[in-house]
Amino acid sequence: MARLGATFQALVALPMIFVSAAGAQAQTTDKPPFWAYTYNPPDFKPPSDDGQPRHVPDSTVSYTVPQTRDRFLAPDWHPGDHPAMPTVVASGRAPDVYACGFCHRASGTGGPENADIAGLPVAYFIRQMQDYRSGKRATARPDRIPQAWMISLAKAANDDEIKAAAEYFAAIKPKKLVDVVETETVPKPTVAGWFFVTKGDERELIGMRIIETPADVGRFVNRDARVRFTAYVPPGSVAAGRGLAAKPEIACAGCHGEKLTGTDVVPGIAGRSPTYIFRQLYEYQHGFRAGPESKPMIDVVKTLNEADFLPLAAYLATLER
Repeated sequence: MARLGATFQALVALPMIFVSAAGAQAQTTDKPPFWAYTYNPPDFKPPSDDGQPRHVPDSTVSYTVPQTRDRFLAPDWHPGDHPAMPTVVASGRAPDVYACGFCHRASGTGGPENADIAGLPVAYFIRQMQDYRSGKRATARPDRIPQAWMISLAKAANDDEIKAAAEYFAAIKPKKLVDVVETETVPKPTVAGWFFVTKGDERELIGMRIIETPADVGRFVNRDARVRFTAYVPPGSVAAGRGLAAKPEIACAGCHGEKLTGTDVVPGIAGRSPTYIFRQLYEYQHGFRAGPESKPMIDVVKTLNEADFLPLAAYLATLER
């Protein structure tokens, strides 16, 4: 269960940005599920700064609350976990190119609200940025901050910055940070900072949802890349997803490698955030990912129903990276 403590005061306040998704020529009439595209409550405000420096386990570094909320700073709690950060990752370029490591953390681990980009192949990373620029990759909810910021940044970053970020994150070995728990009931979640948090003992039926939450909210909002996550999923999801992944018409291993950890040009899908995987399946199916290398995935999702996305994502999240 996620813990809400004093360090929860590092929760970041995010202004609204709106980005058009018209360039992706997406065709959809139904809204995607809220649990996969969480929004902050209208009255959400991060706790005020108490003036105390923030610390995380196994680190001698400290940061102030304003520093943990500075979009042009990637807090580097564990510098031994990754190579030296290039400027675009560590501090970005004002006013439009935020530090990559601010949202995605210094080691690229990200969170359920965005994406884990550690270990992505260089060519794939660059292609996605190009697709964001051209409008071939968009999002089902263009007013949702994590995706809106990503699209805005891709359009503002130059080719050298994109290449530097791609090479940096490709050099980091991805880690499995999510624990999947099948359950009929889940700790009652709320949204704070574009992701779910849970507190107290109250529970509710999970229904057909994935509720993914940091194991330690304080460390997560302080941008510690070592934080683990718990993904609650409906009973039977993992077995159902395993069966789907093995179907000949899906055959994930055909492109993503025998262990689904990726190849030199195709990203791994094993051990990733199931919330993220669900969003990608949804967006391929609804035309929001339509770049020149998207056809194999588009063909696969045509064989799936939306109800298949959740168990497939749950199963993939259980695999080692």
